[in-house]
Amino acid sequence: MLRLSKKADYALIAMKHLANRDSGAASTSAREIAEQYDIPIELMAKVLQRLVRTGLLVSTQGTRGGYTLSRPSASISVADVIEAIDGPFTVTACSTDKHDCEQYSKCSIRGPLWQIRERIVQTLGTVTLADMASEQEPTLAAPVAVLRRGA
Repeated sequence: MLRLSKKADYALIAMKHLANRDSGAASTSAREIAEQYDIPIELMAKVLQRLVRTGLLVSTQGTRGGYTLSRPSASISVADVIEAIDGPFTVTACSTDKHDCEQYSKCSIRGPLWQIRERIVQTLGTVTLADMASEQEPTLAAPVAVLRRGA
């Protein structure tokens, strides 16, 4: 199963929150974001600091300090955010340059898996924070009845 880390989830939440703010708005604190989304403040602060270190956010100190996007939301992709937090996207152990898998020399699925990885990265790269910010929040659908065989 492909799954984002919890830190990547939190980073995307924070980045979408910042993208939704007016471009001229004041900085947003880690506490404000953490409280709005019920995320532990310490974890949110660490995620935001990593986004600053990777150049996706700008941090301002002081009483009116906080975080802002380093560039327009239309120029920051979902892939940028995920890679800033989790590093390069991988599908399998052989998705890295280390080639430390025992099956590497005999593997018949490495090529197709690398193509899948490239397609996923390409897709994540086409979705921007502006796209995410412009989407309406999903409404909860009515529960779908589960059909069971033999029932």
